Amino acid sequence: MFGIPGKQAVTITDRAAGQIAKLMAKDGHQGLRIGVKKGGCAGMEYTMDYVTEVDPNDEVVEEAGARVMIAPMAQMFLFGTQIDYEISLLDSGFRFNNPNVTEACGCGESIKFADT
Repeated sequence: MFGIPGKQAVTITDRAAGQIAKLMAKDGHQGLRIGVKKGGCAGMEYTMDYVTEVDPNDEVVEEAGARVMIAPMAQMFLFGTQIDYEISLLDSGFRFNNPNVTEACGCGESIKFADT
């Protein structure tokens, strides 16, 4: 796994932790697994899936009652990311404040990293 001993791979804001905890409680999920996959106009997209069973290879981050698992292949892309949850008049959703992103498309759904 990719990481620095004693430092979490990602941080979770209080708003995001509250939303993740609600989603976990809704159907008894173990947490949310986040990752990245090829796609979108900038080359990569974030993924989020409910987790019913923790994979021993996942990096697990727990904060304020929320549990996030990071897929092994995504760990190097997500290290240092802050996960937030924003609510506005037009939409609401998770936002990834990722220092590893070098470009993002206009729609905000697709990202690019230096090595992709």
